[in-house]
Amino acid sequence: MHVSWSGVFPAVTTQFAPDMSIDFSATQKVQDALVRDGVHGLIVMGTVGENNSLEPAEKREVLKAAVEAVAKRVPILVGTSELDTKRAIEFARDAEEIGADGLMLLPAMVYVPTEAELVAHFKAVAKETSLPVMLYNNPPAYRVSVGIEAIRQLADIPNIVCLKESAPDTRRFTDLYNAVGDKIMLFAGLDDVALEGLILGAKGWVSGLTNAFPKESLALYDAVVRNDLDTARAIYRWFMPLLHLDAEHDLVQSIKLAEQVMGRGSERVRPPRYPLTGARRAEVIAMVEQAAATRPKLKAAA
Repeated sequence: MHVSWSGVFPAVTTQFAPDMSIDFSATQKVQDALVRDGVHGLIVMGTVGENNSLEPAEKREVLKAAVEAVAKRVPILVGTSELDTKRAIEFARDAEEIGADGLMLLPAMVYVPTEAELVAHFKAVAKETSLPVMLYNNPPAYRVSVGIEAIRQLADIPNIVCLKESAPDTRRFTDLYNAVGDKIMLFAGLDDVALEGLILGAKGWVSGLTNAFPKESLALYDAVVRNDLDTARAIYRWFMPLLHLDAEHDLVQSIKLAEQVMGRGSERVRPPRYPLTGARRAEVIAMVEQAAATRPKLKAAA
């Protein structure tokens, strides 16, 4: 299966009303704004989209609203993050019917599988959909490492086409390429190793902080594409204090607060998360305001 995914794919937020119901209009507004800013795709209901805080019916409705808002302007990949394989298959089938362009498939939640169980989960879900699949490796967040040998076993599944790599060890990009070559494209998945991932061959970047600073994220990617590493390094150094937020356990709250400071969304999150308070909230606001006040001058894309 050939897909042409590349570029910056923000993991978009799900917006909530004061009563914690989903604010579909505000969620669509966030999505539309990012597309208008020029992002190359959207990840709906990933970690930042609070997938596991949504009811099954809500997930379907959020995806329907996203398909409506985006209207095929860019690909929509939808987080497939369920407690077991059966639920993941059911969601994958529904996502395909609703109109997603691909799945971002996670290991089954809560349980830490053996390698054989992990591979079986990914294979079973991929088999039940014709959608292209991006696997998601994030050991710090989900306690499961998708190892090199597991990727070798999955590389010949026709619709498993991509891996979002969120391990902080950038050696993985080279090890993965050496293991499977171009059979599975790589995306950088952790904001504060994004530049390293792109330089080492990642085709794109699934980003959290793009929600607050899309133009700078796109400029960073464009600089790498045109091999302007001086510009890429300058943007990355400016961006890095915020990019580190993506590697913290309160990344969702921090990213949504950054969105709010930048006038792009609300900081409201669903329990068990709660909005940042006290010194941490003040720290993040100060970081965002400092970044906004010192934004780099951007070159136009080639």
